Amino acid sequence: MKKILSILLVMALAIGFVGVLAEENTYEIGMITDIGTIDDKSFNQGTWEGIKNFAEANGKTYNYFQPNGQSTEIYLEYIQQAVEAGAKIVLTPGFLFEEPVYIAQDMYPEVHFVLIDGNPHNADYSEFRTEKNAVGITYAEEESGFLAGYAAVKEGYTKLGFMGGMAVPAVIRFGYGYIQGAEFAAKELGITGLECRYHYTGGFSATPEAQTMAASWFADGIEVIFACGGAVGNSVMAAAEASKKGKVIGVDVDQSSESETVITSAMKGLAASVEQVLDAYYKGEFPGGEALVFDAALDGVQLPMETSKFEKFTQEDYDAIYKQLVDKAFKIQKDSDVTSAAELASDIISVTVIE
Repeated sequence: MKKILSILLVMALAIGFVGVLAEENTYEIGMITDIGTIDDKSFNQGTWEGIKNFAEANGKTYNYFQPNGQSTEIYLEYIQQAVEAGAKIVLTPGFLFEEPVYIAQDMYPEVHFVLIDGNPHNADYSEFRTEKNAVGITYAEEESGFLAGYAAVKEGYTKLGFMGGMAVPAVIRFGYGYIQGAEFAAKELGITGLECRYHYTGGFSATPEAQTMAASWFADGIEVIFACGGAVGNSVMAAAEASKKGKVIGVDVDQSSESETVITSAMKGLAASVEQVLDAYYKGEFPGGEALVFDAALDGVQLPMETSKFEKFTQEDYDAIYKQLVDKAFKIQKDSDVTSAAELASDIISVTVIE
């Protein structure tokens, strides 16, 4: 009898312990990572930092779920895991989540979804639809690229390069903004004769071809290349390091730790946008059904002045041009305004598009 009672007691304690574990392992804020890890120095890390900052400041439980592959089906499986773990709001970083969120917003109408850097659509792009329990967030990449080009010329560089990945809208906007920012700074300084070589690699991977092209640009006198294409940046940084003099502008997040050659980065305000949307959600003001664009006025773009390796471009210079962006003091042309970077050439800046 004592043995039976002991067994029952152990079972009861075990059941209670499991209950505690289940309760402890529920998270109201969930994140599904894109390809890569939580410390990828890109979209995963920026999104996670925003979640962590908000959750710890407001006493909310949170966790991330890292898929074991890359497909709509796999992403939906991990969204389900997050929902089953108690997530009331799920954040997904990167355009690869556009179709999964399009599906998940209907599957889980009581759960809210935040899609970072994209808007929900079906597989063939024939329908874009954002329900009231979802929101799409994109960024004014043309403003971020503008800041990078402006700072580069203010710093004294006149021979520029832009090496993008795939010619998707975000990459195009970064590049167009870069050219216009460089020209704007040149006008202020009263200089002409800027040069810009411009190329899309067609992918987001580090390749020998991209490194070889970047190396040839540096050998030909290009002083700084804006590397705007995920791991394409690694190829450009390797070429810059080998050249002993070439400089690089990073993208999306602060990439100063990636290479000594990185002088600054054209950043998106990932953490800031995440914190703002989470704050709105918990205030009952979730912007469901909207396609939000985070620009300078919403802290959606920036240069990391604390880590940038500038000698001439000052914080005062940065603050002044940033205020003009916030005030919409001028128009920056983007992919909806022109069809090629070559159209942005002027008597101040020549643009050589390399196919």
